[in-house]
Amino acid sequence: MKQLYVGNLPYSVTEDSLREVFAKHGEVSSVRMMMDRETGRFRGFSFVEMDDEGALKAIEALDGKDFGGRNLRVNEAREREAGGGGGRGGYGGGRREYRQ
Repeated sequence: MKQLYVGNLPYSVTEDSLREVFAKHGEVSSVRMMMDRETGRFRGFSFVEMDDEGALKAIEALDGKDFGGRNLRVNEAREREAGGGGGRGGYGGGRREYRQ
């Protein structure tokens, strides 16, 4: 199974409509719509897990193609790098302490 990153999605997309588009190219085992933790709104990208052969076909067929008025970005998802912190400044709420 390969995990695909699907970006530049229209905010009106549904899990079912995304599954339907990718199922034309192979067996889809899961679709994860990424939601904003604070607002609960869709963030405009998803991860689709599908069989290896179907994933390659989907990348070839869908990357750069129009979907709901937007050009999709479809590629194989990369593993998160170790030590990622979400970019929110970490400890102390973003305040810095300077020592002399």
